[in-house]
Amino acid sequence: MNRDKAKRQVKTLLNHGLLLIIGLAWIYPFLWMISASFKDQNEFFKNKLGLIPQNPTFDNVTRIWEKAHFDTYFINTVIVTFFAVFLVLIMTMLAGYAMGRYNFVGKKVVMMVFMSSIAIPLVSTIIPTYEVIKSMKLVGTKLGLILAQAGGAHVIFLLLFSSFFEQIPGELEEAAKVDGCNFFRTFFNIMMPLTKPIATTVVIMETIWAWNAFMLPLVLTLNNPSSRTLAVGLYAFKGENTVDWTGIAAGGVIAVIPIILLFICLQKYFVEGIAGAVNS
Repeated sequence: MNRDKAKRQVKTLLNHGLLLIIGLAWIYPFLWMISASFKDQNEFFKNKLGLIPQNPTFDNVTRIWEKAHFDTYFINTVIVTFFAVFLVLIMTMLAGYAMGRYNFVGKKVVMMVFMSSIAIPLVSTIIPTYEVIKSMKLVGTKLGLILAQAGGAHVIFLLLFSSFFEQIPGELEEAAKVDGCNFFRTFFNIMMPLTKPIATTVVIMETIWAWNAFMLPLVLTLNNPSSRTLAVGLYAFKGENTVDWTGIAAGGVIAVIPIILLFICLQKYFVEGIAGAVNS
């Protein structure tokens, strides 16, 4: 009995040790980025892999924030991300409500089209997206970036909402009709408040995608650097022959902190939303 208990304890320790090693290996690049952002160029090249700066400095953060226009890039990213997330949330929520609650001619065909669009690489849509934004004369503007980021089917979010709305009892809608509610009033006053976990999941996922987007902002802001986002601004630190590694590390820290804070604040609803989507 004691021998079996000892074996289980040893097995548990080995499993925990293995998971700890994997966790440290996974988080090491992030810790390295934070460490490099507080090193000067000389110390960085002398001690590339070290995690503890010998002479910590905030010069890299100050330099990229003031001289590399990261303050402008940060504000641009916040604006583009906020409005892109808002548009995606409203569009996918309404579409998911229609797909999950109503039967109409061609519903299966529409769903098949949405599902098949998952197989289309995002890179292949850059040219048509650019042409659409160009025809609207919005290339190089924040509005053009917002519309480009919010465009697309966003099938995963649509399926999350559709699956969620499909599980809601029909008695709620019948009671709303008895009270004289139309489509939009039923949606906004009754259905929408129920979607908090799913909506939070969509907000987190779309915020991460919009915040870290690179290719579309790069293409759409080539002629107007003042509209660049953080991801494109980071790319500017890579020259033809040199790379400002400490600047990139400091910029990466600035770019990732808001996403980490967002996830920490909303992780409870994120887990509930994913669990609800899986159970449904």
